[in-house]
Amino acid sequence: MSNQISPLAFVHPEAQLGDGNIIGPFCYIDKNTILGDNNVLQNSVTINYGARIGNNNEFFPGASISTKPQDLKFHGEDTLCVIGDNNSIRENVTISRGTASKGKTVMGDNNLLMENMHLAHDCVLGSHCIIGNSTKFAGEVRIDDNAIVSATVLCHQFCRIGGYVMIQGGCRFSQDIPPYIIAGKEPTRYCGVNLVGLRRHGFSRDLIENIHEAYRLLYSEGILKDGIQKIKETLNVTPEIQYIIDFVESSQRGIIR
Repeated sequence: MSNQISPLAFVHPEAQLGDGNIIGPFCYIDKNTILGDNNVLQNSVTINYGARIGNNNEFFPGASISTKPQDLKFHGEDTLCVIGDNNSIRENVTISRGTASKGKTVMGDNNLLMENMHLAHDCVLGSHCIIGNSTKFAGEVRIDDNAIVSATVLCHQFCRIGGYVMIQGGCRFSQDIPPYIIAGKEPTRYCGVNLVGLRRHGFSRDLIENIHEAYRLLYSEGILKDGIQKIKETLNVTPEIQYIIDFVESSQRGIIR
């Protein structure tokens, strides 16, 4: 199946396109770009140098992908922006390509990026995430699978957001948000386990209770290291509990309390 390219779009002769793509009017596709199959670019979408895009993605008007990083340390190095499959990237979303730090910005599969959100250089966004309107991730942020981040959230550079979280709208934070929780209020803090999200993903009642107990133990101690030790001594360390342990022990910025 051939591509449908509007006569009002510009596709660089060196761009590589698969099959079945729809390129709407006023789209711009630069050189050194690769698009897979069956992507839809509505009008006025920009695919910049270094983009590597998979299959079955839809880009809405004004989206700008693989833009030059907003980082003064960037000096034109040859970097990438890698996007997986089945993503919905809504109006005016901007995704920067990488810098010399990591070399690429990466996004997985089946994500919904709502209007006007920004994913900065060298970020790693997992799969099955929902990111709300006007949320901004600074450079080198990592977002694990199945995270839900509400609208107008501001995330400091180098933070990590755990899987299966729900972050309430309007939050701003500069520490890591561990998995399976609700984060909210001002300043952003732990607001309990994400019960609704975990049930929707098929977590059993016993597993949810185990996760809840892990956080009770973790936050009952003034020093997180002591809380982790209590978890190891007290609970059945399932893969989900091990994920919490590994997340906290590897955190570079500390976790919200």
